[in-house]
Amino acid sequence: MRIGPTGIWRATRTPCGPATVRIWRSGPDVRVQAWGEGSEWALDAAPALVGAEDDDGDFPAAAARHPVVAELWRRLSAARLCRSQAVVEALVPTIIEQKVVGLDARRSYCGMVRAFGEPAPGPSPVDGSPPLLLPPAPDRLAGLPGWAYHRFNVERRRADTVRRACLVARRLDECVALGAPTAHRRLRSLPGIGAWSSGEAVRLALGDPDSVSVGDYHLPHLVTWALAGERRGTDERMLELLQPWPGQRARVVRLLELGAAHPPRRAPRMPRQSIAAL
Repeated sequence: MRIGPTGIWRATRTPCGPATVRIWRSGPDVRVQAWGEGSEWALDAAPALVGAEDDDGDFPAAAARHPVVAELWRRLSAARLCRSQAVVEALVPTIIEQKVVGLDARRSYCGMVRAFGEPAPGPSPVDGSPPLLLPPAPDRLAGLPGWAYHRFNVERRRADTVRRACLVARRLDECVALGAPTAHRRLRSLPGIGAWSSGEAVRLALGDPDSVSVGDYHLPHLVTWALAGERRGTDERMLELLQPWPGQRARVVRLLELGAAHPPRRAPRMPRQSIAAL
């Protein structure tokens, strides 16, 4: 993905083939252009991708149950939960981010895209710039030996999880049509995929407004600080505080991430790691 003066450019693998999508604002409208074998599919999926199909249901009334959430909703009610409809594309970088610093995970995944991705269809986002790259094909990642991941600072445990997920990529992507509960069960049936990974992937791919990433390093502290003034939190306390919003917990979390004050830092940051330490 690239974000620039000509809009947001995104390369993806659709059920109909690869596609490049350009999204930009034109007055009050959102316009979309697509290239590649999957362009028609991508255009049909564009409303979900930009959040136009996000249904906040009765959340405007439910937001009043806590003053912090009510104020955030007043300021940020235009925020939307988007739906990529690409489970494996969301899952692979999520696996790479397990138990490591986000910066390290992003560098690892970017390296994998450059090494194993392919040029995306369509023009470059800016004349003279390199073309976008498609995410690596699941069959390519599934066929790599474990040691091939080491150059991207991905040790055997995460590499094996990526390969297992990519071996059943078709079954995982079917979850888009089956709903969030089935998606969580199917994802968690894979060794190496727990509540955090399935929560991240289902929220991104299906736009599930209730998927909470249990097991996150920072999230419990943010929720407990914002909703209860408690600097340190646990998953259990976070879920307890989110109980007033059944079915909309991910929406509350997103509002807190976008606009709530974060707890004061009292400890060193999580250390950077190499595969030698994992």
